[in-house]
Amino acid sequence: MKRFIFFILLLASIAFCTISAQTEPKIAIIGFYNVENLYDTEDDPLTNDDEFLPNGPYQWTEERYQTKLNNLARVIADMGKEQGGVVVLGVAEVENERVLLDLAATDRLKPLNYGVAHHDSPDLRGIDVAFIYQKDRFRVIGEKAFTLFIPEDPKFVTRDQFLVTGILDAIDTLHILVNHWPSKRGGEKRSMPKRIAAAQLSRKIVDSLMNVNPMAKIIVMGDFNDNPTAKSIKEYLRPVDKISELRVGGLFNPMWKFYRDGIGSYVYRDSQEVIDMIMVSYGLVNNVKQNTYKYKSAEIFRKNYMVTSTGAFAGYPFRTYAGGVYQGGYSDHFPVFITLQR
Repeated sequence: MKRFIFFILLLASIAFCTISAQTEPKIAIIGFYNVENLYDTEDDPLTNDDEFLPNGPYQWTEERYQTKLNNLARVIADMGKEQGGVVVLGVAEVENERVLLDLAATDRLKPLNYGVAHHDSPDLRGIDVAFIYQKDRFRVIGEKAFTLFIPEDPKFVTRDQFLVTGILDAIDTLHILVNHWPSKRGGEKRSMPKRIAAAQLSRKIVDSLMNVNPMAKIIVMGDFNDNPTAKSIKEYLRPVDKISELRVGGLFNPMWKFYRDGIGSYVYRDSQEVIDMIMVSYGLVNNVKQNTYKYKSAEIFRKNYMVTSTGAFAGYPFRTYAGGVYQGGYSDHFPVFITLQR
């Protein structure tokens, strides 16, 4: 009798473990990181990369390049350490495909088996936006670059907006648009029309996807060079700040809460700014289908080693160069990420 009871309890335990394994929530981390001037050490005659050459003003040597790669790899590996790694990471300020392949090949990232999606932009400095992604979990099925044209300034060039469509864990189709909008060079007021034009392009891309499928799972990410309350974001890209206000066809911006609370992804003149953002569509927030991914949370990722600890720039992101002087840090931005759960 005791053996029979033990056998029944054993079967019940096995059944419970099996059910638990089947129903255990699955997590996917989707992030963005402006990696701050990730150049190789070779001259590209088609771009203005002279600053980042061994004989250039920054004395960009192979040793410094390798340090930069390993520093970035540390951050990226730590971002998704508890959840099996960042599944898809949009990046800004990368020179070419090679630097991404070198990054993916570092000791910390190689086990994650990252693939690369890259497109050369017309930016004069040769910096692009791109993606790395875990090939075991995300299968790319489409890539498309969108060039920003400004009729009033036909000679103006900047980074393209880059859309990647892929299937996450053989379950969900995601459309991920990565941006690096024009900077505030020349002053915020004078440069705002360029970022408004960029916002209009992003919104047009989102709307085109929504017109095909109003429940499309869309993620808009990037360095927008504007805070969540800026005109370009609020009036032209038009995300809502509260999930309760989100409707079909809309975007939700979870990064607004960090700006409200004074938590920045970037620091400018001692002011905490949230210019790095990830926004999600209605289909990622209110999808009622079972066993599919939904938006759960957002975070600005910062660890003590990523922060300048002393001096005039204490509290700022620990960057590679400051005032033209080599610091050996990581980036002038903190990365951001969202968590999806099913």
